[in-house]
Amino acid sequence: MGKDKNPRRVADNEAMAKSKMLRTSPQKLNLVAQMIRGKKVDQALADLTFSKKRIAVDVKKCLQSAIANAENNHNLDVDELIVAEAYVGKNLTMKRGRPRARGRFGKIMKPFAELTIKVRQVEEQA
Repeated sequence: MGKDKNPRRVADNEAMAKSKMLRTSPQKLNLVAQMIRGKKVDQALADLTFSKKRIAVDVKKCLQSAIANAENNHNLDVDELIVAEAYVGKNLTMKRGRPRARGRFGKIMKPFAELTIKVRQVEEQA
């Protein structure tokens, strides 16, 4: 007499990973996410490894988590995975400031973002 099992949020041939509270603006994070969309996971990992963007390290960690979820939780073949979706969302913004001339206050916004990566298993065409 337990509760029914929750339905999966993704398809049977997909796996997902989320990173929250990434200390960068969503606009900058989207540039890196755009770089890996639609690529095979090994190519995407190589691109992130050699990227000069600081946030690429966190994106790579999220992608590796999605690959591990696919392999361990959903029994998908790692060699046939592609990055199906990589999308970015806003998170909170810390408000800071510094004094400016004539008694004014300069606003400094420190935005956070979140990243969702979905990997999908596709059969290679021979």
